[in-house]
Amino acid sequence: MSQPPLLILYGSQTGTAQDTAQRIARQAKRKRLQVQVLPLDNYNMANLISESLVVFVCATTGQGDPPDNMKNFWRFLFRKSLPLGSLSRLDCAVLGLGDSSYPKFNFVAKKLHKRLLQLGASALLPAGLADDQHDLGSDAVIDPWLTSFWEKVLTLYSSLADVTPLREDEPLPPTYTFHFLDDVKEETGDRLRITTDQTVPSQSHPFPARLVSNRRVTHPSHFQDVRHIELDITGSSIQFAAGDVVMMYPRNAPEDVEQFCQLLRLDPEGMFTLRPTDNTAVPARLPQPCSVRHLVESYLDIGAVPRRSFFEMLSTFSDNELEQEKLVEFGSVAGQSELHSYCNRPRRTALEVLADFPHTTAQLKVDYLLDLFPEIQPRSFSIASSLQAHPHRLQILVAVVRYKTKIHKPRRGLCSTWLASLDPAQGEVYVPLWVKKGSLKFPKDRDTPVIMVGPGTGVAPFRSAIQERIAEGKTANVLFFGCRSESRDFYFRSEWEELMMAGHLTLFTAFSRDQEDKVYVQHRVKENAELLWDLIANKSACFYIAGNAKQMPASVSDALKEAFQQEGGMSADEAEQMFEAMERAGQIQSETWS
Repeated sequence: MSQPPLLILYGSQTGTAQDTAQRIARQAKRKRLQVQVLPLDNYNMANLISESLVVFVCATTGQGDPPDNMKNFWRFLFRKSLPLGSLSRLDCAVLGLGDSSYPKFNFVAKKLHKRLLQLGASALLPAGLADDQHDLGSDAVIDPWLTSFWEKVLTLYSSLADVTPLREDEPLPPTYTFHFLDDVKEETGDRLRITTDQTVPSQSHPFPARLVSNRRVTHPSHFQDVRHIELDITGSSIQFAAGDVVMMYPRNAPEDVEQFCQLLRLDPEGMFTLRPTDNTAVPARLPQPCSVRHLVESYLDIGAVPRRSFFEMLSTFSDNELEQEKLVEFGSVAGQSELHSYCNRPRRTALEVLADFPHTTAQLKVDYLLDLFPEIQPRSFSIASSLQAHPHRLQILVAVVRYKTKIHKPRRGLCSTWLASLDPAQGEVYVPLWVKKGSLKFPKDRDTPVIMVGPGTGVAPFRSAIQERIAEGKTANVLFFGCRSESRDFYFRSEWEELMMAGHLTLFTAFSRDQEDKVYVQHRVKENAELLWDLIANKSACFYIAGNAKQMPASVSDALKEAFQQEGGMSADEAEQMFEAMERAGQIQSETWS
């Protein structure tokens, strides 16, 4: 049998599945296979019936949902009209990336694997179910799975055994080549100019929203800087409802951009065009021509903790024996524990790694930048306002991420730090953004009460819901809010007090550090079991949880089940069954983040 072209299709939300797909592609190229890598929604599904060898790499997001860049594929694949034997020519393999701390662990990969078999495809091996919670991360599953995958491909296509593979220490050709232009200057404002035509803003056409205000809402003495940010979306045709989220691309800090350019001896003002070396399209987000500054500031994720593939690739450029030895170790299966200690645990950034390996960094060719550094991924925030209360405005609540590790310099969240640095008093500032549907859905019926549990910044989608519901005459709103201290981080306090006075809101608060014994929202849920049971059992109330995914959602859920037992006279099993039935019916919903 002749060598098949290998097609690698991925569904990726944060870039990890894309990185894994590209890693498999590099292995294929070393075996001199023809290979193509695409997001699932960029692939013409009608061609799948004529493919012979496909690897699917899929993440699972939220409550068992497919990533945004495979949603169209997902709908297509589960059409009832698809004939059951339609993929009988296809040999395939499915690799899932998940997190076992979520209930629907690797749900997308499991469901995809099952559906491909239903449609007649042959699975080369069982679906790989990588787990981010493993001590060594996803690679603990991916490495042995890939070894098995290549063994199966070799058995199936025996002609591959006659091919001499490329050596591991040889760099592969770059995906793009840079062509620098003389006497071309970037026009001022080009990097902020985003088309403002009448199309609804999207990931490929974000809307430049003017920053109206950026206000710290925690007390100056409080350890956490939290910002209430308001943006002007006049003329954008953006519509949103309670529960929806706003998406935006952050930028790297100016000092990081300068350091990167110095380390790689690049002129930030240099202008270039990109030319693909194969059939890959030039990234739509990069203008042609583009400045080095724009590339580094807005596209290359130099402040992220680099993945193993970064070290694998970096090692191929090194001509310094000591540095190369270390890089090869970090890129190897055996070196993963060392890599975790060096990079993942202290959250060391790619920029800091380059500074630690100066000889190798000096050898880096500019053509490889887009292979070496992933693209900055968009960040999402729950919208914290309603258009009915604040026309032409969009508000968010942002906790600025800053923490210490063993590295002297504090670690900072890329997007929250960038947003916090924006100051409308210094002149007009624009944030390119678009909106997408969130997972929370609120009841249309005006008499259905809603119970919302949103500690910390988890209150953001509920502020949007409360504003929207009151504008529609829906006043049966119960909010459980928790924070550390009534005087330091009680967000929107005066608003809640006004709404309570007007009879539009029932509020329960838990200030965990204002007394000797810590009090959390789950304790307030337990204390109000009678009210909650009455609202749920007699008035079909909907129950919502939003906030940090650590212990809070599970603790609140347990407190609610206890209320079912205590007030409804149920056994633990019956309470569990009622809770699950409400979840299935959308009467209990949650939106959590880690």
